[in-house]
Amino acid sequence: MELKILQNFLTIAREENMTKAADILHITQPTLSRQIKSLENELGQKLFIRHSFNIELTDAGNLLRKQAEDLLSMANKISDSFRSLDDITGGDIYLGLAESYQIDFLADFIRDFKVRYPNLRYHITSGDTEQVSEKLEKGILDFAAIVEEPDFNKYNAIPFPKFDQWVAVIPVTDSLADKPFITPQDLIGRPLFCSEQSWKKDIPGWAGNIFQELHLEGSFRLAYNASIFAKRGLGCLLAFDKLIDTSEGSGLKAIPLSPSLTTPMYLIWKKEQIFSPIAKRFISELKRKTGAKV
Repeated sequence: MELKILQNFLTIAREENMTKAADILHITQPTLSRQIKSLENELGQKLFIRHSFNIELTDAGNLLRKQAEDLLSMANKISDSFRSLDDITGGDIYLGLAESYQIDFLADFIRDFKVRYPNLRYHITSGDTEQVSEKLEKGILDFAAIVEEPDFNKYNAIPFPKFDQWVAVIPVTDSLADKPFITPQDLIGRPLFCSEQSWKKDIPGWAGNIFQELHLEGSFRLAYNASIFAKRGLGCLLAFDKLIDTSEGSGLKAIPLSPSLTTPMYLIWKKEQIFSPIAKRFISELKRKTGAKV
C-alpha cells in the first residue's frame, strides 16, 4: 500500500468528487479510478458509494480515512525529524493541546524559545485530553498538554504552574446568576452540559452523593460550542474558567463551584520517546524554566 495512493484517496474523500480530485492531483480520472479500484481489491472492501453527482465514503472508507490520516501524519513527522537532524537552529515539534487558559504559559515559552531557535516549526493539534493522548500514543505527537493527572508509569510529565478553576456558565438572566457560588444541590433538576471525560472523572468527586441526582443533558468536547447552547438557555455548562467569554455584554456569567474544584495541567511525553535535537532542547529548557525534576 503506497503512501501516495493513500494521499490520493484522502483527496477524493475530501472533495467527494472523482473528477475534481483528479484535477487537484493533476492526474487523469481513469488513472485515479484505477488506483482506487486497486486499493479496494487490496483491502477487499468497497471504499466509496458512487452517486450521480458525487461519491461518499462507505463504513470501510471512513475507517481507512482515519487510519490513513494518522499514517500520513506519522510519515510526515518522520521526514521532518530526519531533515532537522543537522539543523542546530530549528526543526519540527508536534504538540497536542487540551483546552485550558494555561496554554498562554506554553505560548510565552515557545515565543522565547523561538528567539534562540528561529527555524523552529511547531505543529499544533487541538482536542480534549483523550484525543491528544491517543495521538501521542500513536507517535503522531512529541508532546501532549493534558488536563488530568497522567499515568506516571507510562509518561514523563512537567506540571504547569497553575490550575484550572471549574465554574458553572449560565445566562445572566438565570435564577442562579446572583449566587456567589454554585453547589451540587443548586444543579439538581437542571439540564447540564460537560465534557464526557470530566463527567466521568471530575464531577462525581465534586458532587459526592448528589451526583446521582444530576442530569447530563449533553456532552461536548469543545467548551465554546457548549456555551452557545448554555446561552440559549438549554442547560448549565460546567467547564474551566476563562475558556468562555463571560464579559459584560456576553449574555453569560461564570460562577465558581463550591466546594472548589480545580484541575492540574501537565505536558507529557512517552518514557521511551526518542526525540529530535530540537525536541530535546525544547524539553530541556522547559524543565529549566519550570524547575521540574523529571
